[in-house]
Amino acid sequence: MKEIKTVDAVGQVLCHDITQIIKDVSKGPVFRKGHVIREEDIPVLLSVGKDHIYVWENDETMMHEDEAAEVLCRICLGENITRGEAKEGKIELRAACDGILKIDEQTLQMVNSFGQMMIAARHGNFVVHAGDKLAGTRIIPLVIEKEKMEEVEAKAKQMSGGSPILRVQPLQKKRVGIVTTGNEVFLGRIRDTFTPVVVDKVTEFGAEVVGHEYSDDDNAHIEAAIRKLLEEGADMILCTGGMSVDPDDKTPAAIRNVCGSVVTYGAPVLPGAMFLLAYYGDQQIPVMGLPGCVMYAKRTIFDLVLPRIIAGEILTKADFDKMGRGGLCLDCEVCTFPNCGFGKC
Repeated sequence: MKEIKTVDAVGQVLCHDITQIIKDVSKGPVFRKGHVIREEDIPVLLSVGKDHIYVWENDETMMHEDEAAEVLCRICLGENITRGEAKEGKIELRAACDGILKIDEQTLQMVNSFGQMMIAARHGNFVVHAGDKLAGTRIIPLVIEKEKMEEVEAKAKQMSGGSPILRVQPLQKKRVGIVTTGNEVFLGRIRDTFTPVVVDKVTEFGAEVVGHEYSDDDNAHIEAAIRKLLEEGADMILCTGGMSVDPDDKTPAAIRNVCGSVVTYGAPVLPGAMFLLAYYGDQQIPVMGLPGCVMYAKRTIFDLVLPRIIAGEILTKADFDKMGRGGLCLDCEVCTFPNCGFGKC
């Protein structure tokens, strides 16, 4: 491309969009890339501050901003994501379904450190809904070396094993079983106020509660309740009550006995430090022990973990270790979760 005076540009072809912003009225391209400039266009171009403009000049070694945006889009575009058209060198990516946004953070950082290009994405590991904006791509200059774009695309493929940076993992239809533990509830001394909270949270993501068992504070009885729900076809078990380190809190031991081992008992998240996750059998059915805070706190570790489990993600100890950064809920008077820092690292 080459720069010329706008007053001398009649007959030339624009190599980029020209944007016009009128406060409280409009913002958008007044002329599109490829437009052949006419005499009557000159006053309009001058009115948007374009005393000089860039017009096409053939150079096979360079790539236009729209072409470069397409390269970045290819690097990003994964399963269950739709893309928009290239406009002013930008391409927007949106969710094609409800699910969890997964991001290859290392490859994303590599691209953004490459220079003269950027991919801006929202936080990963949170629920997105069909149509939600996920990311935008563009280069910074109007044109960039074609060799540079080819290099970053090759390096991204090498780092990711050919997988795109972004994908949406769809939510699944989970069949949930709930085990409510504690002598005080089992014997009717107090009303069960925990289960309704759990039911509301799981049904928010399309899960179905298919069974509910009560148990006293006896290991064998808690184990039997869990096994009964598994035999009845539950593919997620949630145990409430008895999750502290007090000697009479038996739920963690019961879950361990059923599953054989646990992924984690304890996590660097507040509220929710006493959370437990285990998986049962070859099908890796998640079995969770929910701390008491889930019953009364606005948001807890359960809100961070539940959507990922419903999307079928198999969480590891390392996933929980990462949660410490951003793992402190500020218990704001007006809760704006997930549009806040809780759970975001």
